[in-house]
Amino acid sequence: MASRTTGKQRGHTKATRKSGTTIRKVRRGADVALSIGKVRFEAVMKAAEHSGLLGEKSKRIGGRISPALVEQAKRHTGIEGDTDLIEFALASVALDDDFGRTFRQTRGTVDPDLKLGF
Repeated sequence: MASRTTGKQRGHTKATRKSGTTIRKVRRGADVALSIGKVRFEAVMKAAEHSGLLGEKSKRIGGRISPALVEQAKRHTGIEGDTDLIEFALASVALDDDFGRTFRQTRGTVDPDLKLGF
């Protein structure tokens, strides 16, 4: 997705996606490197959109959450807005394919004599 630089805040350069989501770019020396969270955010949100999970935004949720949890999640992902953070978290849970459990369940099911070519 296209992004544009919108200004600086506390040593970070902000980039805004076309949809309006703001994600920080972290300055490292002379280079500006996208936070790892941006790549993950884009991948999750694209998959959620492809899966039809990002339709009409008419549902409102609320709750009390530890400020430390919210701030750490924002630092880790680079997401600045509460709504975007909640949407990303929900999309991450909704798209979870439970790979680890499935991988463990298939352990030992491949014939040990199977020639894998390496």
